[in-house]
Amino acid sequence: MKLLILGDIVGSSGRKVLKENLKKIIDEKNIDFTIVNGENSADDGRGITNLIAQEFFEIGVDVITSGNHIYDKKETTDFIEKEIRLLRPNNFIEGSPGKGYGVFQSKNKRFKIGVINLMGNVFMKKTEDLFDAAKKLQEKIKLKENVDFIVVDLHGEITSEKNAMAHYFDGKATAVVGTHTHIPTADTRVLEKGTAFQTDIGMCGDYNSVIGMDKKNSILKFLKDKNAKAHFPSEGQASLSGIIVEGDNVTGLAKSVKRFLFGGELKY
Repeated sequence: MKLLILGDIVGSSGRKVLKENLKKIIDEKNIDFTIVNGENSADDGRGITNLIAQEFFEIGVDVITSGNHIYDKKETTDFIEKEIRLLRPNNFIEGSPGKGYGVFQSKNKRFKIGVINLMGNVFMKKTEDLFDAAKKLQEKIKLKENVDFIVVDLHGEITSEKNAMAHYFDGKATAVVGTHTHIPTADTRVLEKGTAFQTDIGMCGDYNSVIGMDKKNSILKFLKDKNAKAHFPSEGQASLSGIIVEGDNVTGLAKSVKRFLFGGELKY
């Protein structure tokens, strides 16, 4: 079982590199299931529209996770209730539109994959307690009891929170990935009890930027220049950034994990 997990899709450049390459990557890498974080995929880098979500599904994405920007487009609060393949963080305030986890089938219909979306408590918008939510989810979704594989996307600001969550899920999930900070970290590995982990899997966007946003405008904002505008995505050639996890079909844990970088400034 091979899982492709990609970080935050940022603006039109991120969508373009995904649209032009994903099907080929899935075929060449023999990918069975694909997850992307789509919360920055709108043209202005804030939120996701129904049209964008459907375009992602049409090119081979199986599940879209998200984070603090999920409701930035008003229409999302309506269609997220109907589109079970688009997730919002599970520890959002009770009653928030949409679902924070789901169980999905692999492309060959052979395996059930549980996908969990969580958001950090530190330096993020107000949410329910992260670790309490994780504990409850571990009781609901159990590896090799009601699903074959489990992937956790923790959308968070700080590395320690992501590291702690990965160890908390170690042996209970196939993979835990960090999203939100848009910069891929160099700690890709399989943890002691068999869970693949990377503190942040980066973004799918133009890296000639400030975390995907136009660099000149971002500098003006830091300088508090009166000519600075609201942040907007950089539109240069984008890179795809994420990981490929090979899951063990017997245990549901990770056999291996590799960083995946494609195109743009991060290609190698």
